Amino acid sequence: MSKDNIMNTYGRFDVVFEKGVGSRVFDMNGKEYIDFASGVAVNCLGHCHPAIINAITEQSNKLIHISNYYWNTPNILLAEKLINNSDHNKVFFCNSGTEATEVALKVARKYGRLKGNDSKNIILYMSNSFHGRTMGALSVTGQPRYQKDFLPLISGVKQIEFNDIKDLKDNFYEDVCGVIIEPIQGEGGINAATTEFLKEARKLCDKYDSLLIFDEIQCGIGRLGSLFAYKKFGVIPDVISIAKALGGGFPIGACITNERASAALVPGDHGSTFGGNPLGCAVALAILNQLVDGGVIASVEEKSAYLKSKLLELKERYGIIDEVRGMGLLMGIKIKDAKAFVNLCFVEGLLLVTAGADVVRILPPLNVSKEDIDAAINILEVVMSEIKE
Repeated sequence: MSKDNIMNTYGRFDVVFEKGVGSRVFDMNGKEYIDFASGVAVNCLGHCHPAIINAITEQSNKLIHISNYYWNTPNILLAEKLINNSDHNKVFFCNSGTEATEVALKVARKYGRLKGNDSKNIILYMSNSFHGRTMGALSVTGQPRYQKDFLPLISGVKQIEFNDIKDLKDNFYEDVCGVIIEPIQGEGGINAATTEFLKEARKLCDKYDSLLIFDEIQCGIGRLGSLFAYKKFGVIPDVISIAKALGGGFPIGACITNERASAALVPGDHGSTFGGNPLGCAVALAILNQLVDGGVIASVEEKSAYLKSKLLELKERYGIIDEVRGMGLLMGIKIKDAKAFVNLCFVEGLLLVTAGADVVRILPPLNVSKEDIDAAINILEVVMSEIKE
């Protein structure tokens, strides 16, 4: 079995995984790992949850794909579920988070053209942000290391210092059509937006008739303890991009809009061949039923408090953790060498991911048990003990 045919775009661990159940995964040699990376916040119900398996099995026996020239039942039901649990009124389905970002950017640009003129096309984005790797999403990603080899990117964008209200005010004017913000920056280091900053962004968008876009691709779909992250901050955006946990491992993304933003796009403005396919929508609907109606989201805050208390104990005991940060089950520990720490955890059978050079992301499934949290904490302690020695 050769790996030489795969394009070299990831720094992969030397492991091939074969199966997973709940919070555990097993490699081809049978070694067990606790998965607290969750596919980078994707596997919200863990691996091979019965609800996901049943949805795939049942829907694949009915209808897998049909063109968006026609309606399909799972598509309609999923849209209804999302809208009934938000303050918005329309959904566009796609296949990934970066695609959802592209839709959001296009909605903002079209809205600006309709409300202003050809010059109302400026999109403000935040320093240290991450929104995806397509040319549009990359253009509003505030990390030059991702951008430098792909210049020139799209024009009409302007970086704002994250959580800096003065910088936001100084760069906001009539030609701004949209502002894109992650309520919690995931890849950027588990950095939370302040409520004051988000409220000011909302106020300025209303003043200048611009759209407020929240990228909830990583922090949404229950990870903070509410279906949508914005509900934890008390600020309602005009546009939300979601993906990752929406499919629980099956590729699906969505852009959700309120009434003022929904009217911007008309037939022909955007499309997605596979977006909203019956199979993907059936899986996402099954996941939302578990998260919302099944009580999974309702348990997140209790699990978060338990996990955070254990991490704080390790911080005090070993002095290796500089800071514990995050909300819900989107947690991070600031540590000297995040990559080396993650590698040591991998050897001991715990999967984690970095967020920059000095933050380790801890992203368990939302239905994780306290027993699995304890098992992960035990491995963290083993690694910290080795480092102290």
